[in-house]
Amino acid sequence: MQPLRINVKTAVFWSCLLSLAVCALLPFAAVAQITGPEPPTRSSREPAQNPSKPIQLDVSLVLVNMTVTDPNDRLVTGLEKENFRVFEDGREREIVAFSSEDIPISIGVIFDMSGSMSDKIGRARQAAVQFLRTANPRDEFFMVSFNDRAELTSRFTRSVEELQNRMMFTAAKGQTALLDAIYLGLSQMRSASNGKRALLIISDGGDNHSRYNERDIRNFMKEADCQLYVMGVFDIDDMQRTDEERYGPTLLSELAEMTGGRVFPVSNLNDLPDIASKIGVELRNQYVLGYKPSDAKRSGAWRKIKVKLVPPKGLPPLTVYAKTGYRAPTD
Repeated sequence: MQPLRINVKTAVFWSCLLSLAVCALLPFAAVAQITGPEPPTRSSREPAQNPSKPIQLDVSLVLVNMTVTDPNDRLVTGLEKENFRVFEDGREREIVAFSSEDIPISIGVIFDMSGSMSDKIGRARQAAVQFLRTANPRDEFFMVSFNDRAELTSRFTRSVEELQNRMMFTAAKGQTALLDAIYLGLSQMRSASNGKRALLIISDGGDNHSRYNERDIRNFMKEADCQLYVMGVFDIDDMQRTDEERYGPTLLSELAEMTGGRVFPVSNLNDLPDIASKIGVELRNQYVLGYKPSDAKRSGAWRKIKVKLVPPKGLPPLTVYAKTGYRAPTD
């Protein structure tokens, strides 16, 4: 089931016909096992000493993917460049490029196969399949599955059937190396052929068996121009879970917010396929703006981004989801 979408031009038309007393009733019609060098142990590894070359951006033009929703969490389409303002490190920048077209996406599916997912795995598979069905012909996908270890189940492919087949013949068991799986997904994304990139995590959250830690993953995410979406089948009230496992949903929410993605908590397993479809539609209905950075120095510094909305009159309060910054390149 696709979510309702708001078309801004239609909304503004109706707002002109109705009096201010009924604006609130305005109708709206309308986001392998770890390959490469073996990561060192935590005691001997500094996050900055990543054995693989970090993902870096050519920031002659900074591109920002954005999703806009209304108070009912419905997508808002039809906005124009003049409806957005962008700031870098507190200074407003001119928007020199703007688009709302559906462009090809490179997507990594990060699939939890740990023992805690054993009673949820059937619905989780259905959700993944539903998400893949939203694909466009030029989209490409890979899959990372994880339990005790993260494994590259499928390299980049445009065959949805291949990913579905690989997903069906694995059993849920073992512990949860979620952070290692995210790292492996970001590593695989380096070979993506599309400029727009996203990771979709399907998990009950938490981590109890990774070699990478939270600080590592935050640094890797800052270096990656990749949105993070999460379908979270969280067991928040399970007191037998460790502190790391209970903190998992919070960590995933913070990582998703940093990239302009979102976390969709799942309270009813039967809702998983619909949520998967909603995420697929959202990814294909985003705005993209481009601006020139305020500082051309290749310093490797973290630069903060803030996007503000200037919505047309007659619309309710809107929410914009966009990445909160990027890592400047280095020489």
